[in-house]
Amino acid sequence: MTTHRKARARPPIQIRETDAERIGNLAIEAEERLPLVTELLLAEINRAKVVPDSRLPGDVVAMQSTVKFVDEASGVERTLQLVYPQAADIEAERISILSLVGAGLLGLRTGQSIMWPDRAGKQRLLRIVDVVHV
Repeated sequence: MTTHRKARARPPIQIRETDAERIGNLAIEAEERLPLVTELLLAEINRAKVVPDSRLPGDVVAMQSTVKFVDEASGVERTLQLVYPQAADIEAERISILSLVGAGLLGLRTGQSIMWPDRAGKQRLLRIVDVVHV
């Protein structure tokens, strides 16, 4: 497996215990189909502070969260719900954790930014504006 170069230091992140386990298993299963996404996602899980489900702060992006974020380069603001692959529907603004954007948003807090690749391989600076847990 190759290591993806970081454009700058990534911010600290937190992930719920149950999410970390389930997402890790999904990533391993998808490794052949989605090598870049799974590499990045597994690296994020490995560097995350894994916390008990009940201890995750309300402003942290988790599975089923609705997150408003902005692409700092374009100024485009989007609001999406982070979901497992079977529930993904971009027209309904539900994005899979196995997408590049979904993997990049996981564990970030309101106000944090991360440099993250898009599908074209271009680095994007994504900043979390708001998080709502359902």
